[in-house]
Amino acid sequence: MSNVIERPRFTCAMGGAIGTVQALPRAIPILHTSPGCGGNLAGALSGASGYHGGSYCGGQTLPSSNVAERDIVFGGEERLAEQIENTIKVMDGDLYFVVTGCMVEMIGDDVHRVVKDFKGGEHPVIGTETTSFKGNSYKGYDYVLQALFRDFTQPALVKDAKTVNLFGIVPLQDVFWKGNIDTLKALLQKLGLTVNTFFGTGETIDNLRYAASASLNIVLSEVYGQDAAQTFQQVHEVPYITVSLPIGDHATTAFLQTVGKAAGVDQAIIDQVIFQERAYYYEFLQRLSDSYNDLDFQRYATVVGDANYAQAVTRFLADDLGWLPELAIVTDPLLPEDEAKIKASFAGFHSGLTPEVVFDTDASNVIKHINRHWPQSNGQRYYDGFVPGFIAGSVMERDVAEQLKVPLLAVSYPITNRVVLSRAYAGFQGALTLTEDVISLLVSHR
Repeated sequence: MSNVIERPRFTCAMGGAIGTVQALPRAIPILHTSPGCGGNLAGALSGASGYHGGSYCGGQTLPSSNVAERDIVFGGEERLAEQIENTIKVMDGDLYFVVTGCMVEMIGDDVHRVVKDFKGGEHPVIGTETTSFKGNSYKGYDYVLQALFRDFTQPALVKDAKTVNLFGIVPLQDVFWKGNIDTLKALLQKLGLTVNTFFGTGETIDNLRYAASASLNIVLSEVYGQDAAQTFQQVHEVPYITVSLPIGDHATTAFLQTVGKAAGVDQAIIDQVIFQERAYYYEFLQRLSDSYNDLDFQRYATVVGDANYAQAVTRFLADDLGWLPELAIVTDPLLPEDEAKIKASFAGFHSGLTPEVVFDTDASNVIKHINRHWPQSNGQRYYDGFVPGFIAGSVMERDVAEQLKVPLLAVSYPITNRVVLSRAYAGFQGALTLTEDVISLLVSHR
């Protein structure tokens, strides 16, 4: 029997699919599900993602079939077809994507058959199954991308050697997704590459439609986007590489080296871009050095986050900021082979630190892991405690931070105590922003 996850940090697969579709430019999700799903998921997505809102067509404006008792008894495919027709009439979009809830999957509605009836029409309609029993929001992201790569992205006989696709950052589930995507895209453009991110600022649905002309796919995660990359490779014969989400000098330098070599960029250009970015980075970071040492800003840290952020933030704190993030708690439910990949990504820190990596989905266990790693005082005069400490996690760690009297910076979903617009933590520029946020919290707690 499966374990019950106490206070999960993600939605069902349909929630992830909705967030992914509504993040695409002028794409409209169409929900085929029972009443209530859309409203509940809109709140979970928008409110817990730094107050993201509904974008072009999301939030409380999501079109839904709202299947009723009659549809459950006799089947809801006719109702879905009606909903698609009405949505196209009422809502102006460049892509319509049907996602499904649990109820219609249990009664056997065939979304592919319904969508097929709209093939060849003026408006592209795609669909896929996204029920909760098929995974969480991260899987919903993969399901959507796989369907789009199979059924929407057009084949390309000729590949552009300087064009790449970048994915693996899950919109809304990564609260800083927009800023992170734009930041990394700008970095790769400095290497002379044309970059499709599908969700980035200024991109259109054509970036996705003609993505098969790329010569390389870059997946920014050991877990998320991997299935989609494999589908892309099978359908469009575009190879892919996997790199971790980069934050700060050491990780971003490795990111640029890896991507640059895989994309065939001249080494001199790679070195020049890295030199310029590092010069800019340290020009600002060095301004902090006197205060950092005089006021003793170094801290022990616990990092709580998903498979992308736990590793990225831990590495940044250790390698760039000189902190001691000795404990990292990965909150995703992962397969054993995925856990092994994530754990391996915590190796080889430049600082020499080897953090303890724990996989635990339950928010209530965070305090237990901290107390185990840094035992509480039993009256002895000297002991290794979580002091001075810092937690980088989500709003679910607020009570833990208050109990331990340490600052908390919310960097991973859910985030309800900050408004996030274009903020980014990736790359060199994002690392400066993260440094400001981290040190500002210490100053405000003095």
